[in-house]
Amino acid sequence: MAKELDELLDEVESKFCKPDPLGMIERPRGCSGGDILSNDRNRDKAKENLRSTETYEKEDDLDGLINEIFEEPNFDKKPFKLKPKSPGNTSVRASIQGLGKSCSPVYLGGSAAPCGIGTNTSQRACDHLRCVACDFWVVSYDDSVWDKSCDYLFFRNNMPEFHKLKTKLVKKKGTRAYACQCSWRTVEELTDLQTDHQLRWVCGKH
Repeated sequence: MAKELDELLDEVESKFCKPDPLGMIERPRGCSGGDILSNDRNRDKAKENLRSTETYEKEDDLDGLINEIFEEPNFDKKPFKLKPKSPGNTSVRASIQGLGKSCSPVYLGGSAAPCGIGTNTSQRACDHLRCVACDFWVVSYDDSVWDKSCDYLFFRNNMPEFHKLKTKLVKKKGTRAYACQCSWRTVEELTDLQTDHQLRWVCGKH
């Protein structure tokens, strides 16, 4: 833009402010030597003002971009209101309070033993067992026993796919077959897990 202004000023000077060697051409008003110097100063001042304006505009644009980058989004902060209590919320609250409980002690049991959270007063077979050795959930199958031919490699390769595990399950009323990826047991009576020191099973919380 400064270049275009220079060209425009040069064109004006060439047309109206050329020196007349013969003194025959009447110069337009304002084209005397003093006026030419004054025009030059005005042109230089106009250039300087133009450059200052462009610099200011660029700095203003840059400041605007910086402000947009660092400006925090303005979210509408609305206070969160709790819904009033109602009788229907009682069951939900009770179910939430029941989450995260562990069996103590942990029981294994046959198919006749009820499943749930085991305690000293409520002896129930834990159905949320997890092995801390192989980090697998323990599966269980009612009225079934593991075939005597089962070995470590069988469970290592086939857990937890039932369609492969069932090839080694034998039906037997009242029993329950437990297995993870590294251990397996067949239980008929309610048994405290602590009595079997080889198992690394724990309650995974209910």
